[in-house]
Amino acid sequence: MPRLAALVALALAVGASTLSAAPAVADDTDGISGSPSGETAADNRSRFSYEVAPGQQILDYYEVSNTGTTPQVMKIYGTDAFNTEDGSYGLLETGAAPTDAGSWFGFINGAAEVDLPLEPGTSQVVPFSVTVPADAAPGDHAAGIVISVATPDGQIVVDRRVATRVYVRVPGELQPALSISSIAADYNGEVNPLDGTTDVTFTVTNAGNVALSADMVAGVKTYFGIGAGELSRQELSEMLPGATRTITMTVPGVAQLGYLNPYVTLQPRVDADAMDPGALDQVNRDTVAFAVPWLLLAALVLAALVWGFLRIRRARDEKTAREWIAYTQAEARRAALEESAPVASNERR
Repeated sequence: MPRLAALVALALAVGASTLSAAPAVADDTDGISGSPSGETAADNRSRFSYEVAPGQQILDYYEVSNTGTTPQVMKIYGTDAFNTEDGSYGLLETGAAPTDAGSWFGFINGAAEVDLPLEPGTSQVVPFSVTVPADAAPGDHAAGIVISVATPDGQIVVDRRVATRVYVRVPGELQPALSISSIAADYNGEVNPLDGTTDVTFTVTNAGNVALSADMVAGVKTYFGIGAGELSRQELSEMLPGATRTITMTVPGVAQLGYLNPYVTLQPRVDADAMDPGALDQVNRDTVAFAVPWLLLAALVLAALVWGFLRIRRARDEKTAREWIAYTQAEARRAALEESAPVASNERR
């Protein structure tokens, strides 16, 4: 790579310039920062985004700065990216060999890494190349350019790293595809049967080959599709192809209505600095949950027991009254018969 080697030599010959920007990682003695750059100075890009066909190469620049107060030897290299469990943009550990876009970088003479000594308060523009293999799969490939400074600290070595995101899109059939692979809901009741929350837990997978973010809406419906409670809104941070993330959203203000139909809607999108992959389809998923109004049911059961008791008591009282009436009538008839019997005997005499 003669051209790249010449660019590096030129950049080193130009010398260092002082930066006024704050370091990405710094303390009182050590500090490093890096950012996308033109041939002579940093530009306004927040990340590197390329579209490179298989077998093709692109050249670009990275500005490296020593923002500390001691001389540093900056190790610059590329590595693969992935999503961490909390959805952050993660990079392989120092020393781990990249297998995807992180292995496509070349520095001086195509070397996978370069050591750059810098004096305090100086910066250097470093050219690099990205060469896409002929058999690279279509879609987004995520990586990072890393600046690493290893500093002894007692019996351990502290590895200070800063990095800038790199996205390489390989042309071909793009398949932007977020999916919800599972969904479940739990209802949390309150003393007030007209209030409560529903936790909707679901798993999102980027099953396509394009890095995507999304706007998420969770809600609850009940009988006949009538809305119950308030809508809950949340942003899904960028998911790289193949990434999976489990998310819980809480829908407030849900009454204890018995039957509930919690749902989630995802509207995929790309980050502002990302390349447009075209139309993105909305994703919908729902489930069923039950919000049993236990206090109301207890009150109804109690009311039913009281009503039943009163009904039984009333029926018993009515039966007792009927029996008493029948008894008094029978006694009256018996007494009447007893009184009339001697009178009839006297008349026969």
